[in-house]
Amino acid sequence: MTTPPTAATFQARLVALRSDEELAKIQRYFKTGEGQYGAGDTFIGVRMGQVFELAKAFIDLPPAEIELLLESDIHEDRAGAVSVMAKQYARRSTAAERRGELFDLYVRRHDRINNWDLVDLGAKFVVGAHLQDRPRDLLYRLAGSSDLWERRTSIIATLHFVARGDLDDTFALSELLLGDAHDLTHKAVGGLLREAGKKDRQRLQVFLDDHAATMPRTMLRYAIEHFEPDLRARYMAR
Repeated sequence: MTTPPTAATFQARLVALRSDEELAKIQRYFKTGEGQYGAGDTFIGVRMGQVFELAKAFIDLPPAEIELLLESDIHEDRAGAVSVMAKQYARRSTAAERRGELFDLYVRRHDRINNWDLVDLGAKFVVGAHLQDRPRDLLYRLAGSSDLWERRTSIIATLHFVARGDLDDTFALSELLLGDAHDLTHKAVGGLLREAGKKDRQRLQVFLDDHAATMPRTMLRYAIEHFEPDLRARYMAR
């Protein structure tokens, strides 16, 4: 009889993959210093590619065990948890009831999905996928949150819609987030506008005609990344 997967087993497998060399790289990459967005986050030194490969082997991890990983102070544990959630949600054989549990877990424990990479791992594949054919009021509540990561989820989740040519929420949420003070939000919104523009260039330009003059410059640069040089220059001059 196969032993059911557990959070403890995942953690033991993860620790075996750590290295001091990788830890040094990670600590340079993520901003974990005092006053920075990742302050207090703990890493053990496992490459994210290895975390994701391990998550594949634990795709059947039950929600209660996933939550135990989310509660960990170790970043790689939480990354593994969100990766399992995304893979499990996307699997064709996953029951609708379990998908609902995974969505509820993401929203309920957003306090532990607390870095940009964790949001980017799960927002599209769990939140966006779940709301594809459901009311999306949650995204507008998250966009108004005082929590940086909840605001990021609100816009990153719309990647799922954009891939299907459904752009309304991306533009509406981008407008709500224009005044956000954090550069990580500026990059996320600008990136989503860029992706929406790949589907409907004219609609993006109409949005930019209305807002380019007051948009944060980083957000604007991301949004117009694929424009012709002269058009980029005209928008940046506003």
